[in-house]
Amino acid sequence: MMAPVRPVIVAGNWKMHTTPTEAAALARSIAVVIDEPTVTRVLCPPFVALGSVAGALVGTGVAVGAQNVHHEASGAHTGEISAAMLEGLATWVICGHSERRREACETDDLIGRKVARALEHGLRPILAVGETSDQRDAGDAARVVERQLEGAATALRAAGGDPTGPAAASLVVAYEPVWAIGTGRTAHGVDAAAMADLIRMTLASVGWASADDVPVLYGGSVTAASAAEFLAEPSLDGALVGGASLKPDEMAGIVARASLTARARSETAAARRTR
Repeated sequence: MMAPVRPVIVAGNWKMHTTPTEAAALARSIAVVIDEPTVTRVLCPPFVALGSVAGALVGTGVAVGAQNVHHEASGAHTGEISAAMLEGLATWVICGHSERRREACETDDLIGRKVARALEHGLRPILAVGETSDQRDAGDAARVVERQLEGAATALRAAGGDPTGPAAASLVVAYEPVWAIGTGRTAHGVDAAAMADLIRMTLASVGWASADDVPVLYGGSVTAASAAEFLAEPSLDGALVGGASLKPDEMAGIVARASLTARARSETAAARRTR
């Protein structure tokens, strides 16, 4: 049996931008220009805009994702959002974004518990991993990413989840080279592809379900101009887009390039089936 073709995914992280009204209008504008069903498209607005964006995207084929989720099911956690609260508003959720790790001091264990909650409630988690400049310069990049993935698997088991189970197969990983975000340093496609291979090898080593089939996205200041270099790499399956995801023209360019990758993969798979 041939391995399934990994989907090509473009997820936009709007961070702390847009009011609910602004978000709905922006979502409608973006949905029109990214009408590429060969690409899995996700928009992640702020919590307060999830409802308005979900309404704006009805019938477009564009999914809605949350930017974060709490690691507990419920309780005295003022200002937090549980996975159950996201049901009906979002079908995806970002876990462990570098800004959350830095600003909220989120640990690998905590992030793994967030992944567990997401899977428990049928949300598709995008687990963000990546190293800082200091970690990369010290030669620790691979070990940092391995530790982040191992921590997620350990925490998932501790929370009663099963990395080997079918639900875990919905995981998506986003590689964020923190050292290349807003620093003037540039990551290249070969850098990200090598890390994508390491990510799948590490997931396999901890027994993660269908590790070879886990999509890996690139998340380092992606733009329409830079997307082609990363989407040309067979090990990479799309992009987690930050600031550019607030610009319809940028998203149109990124998704258009992603669709070329998706079609090429589909055609290659079809050719193999006929041999």
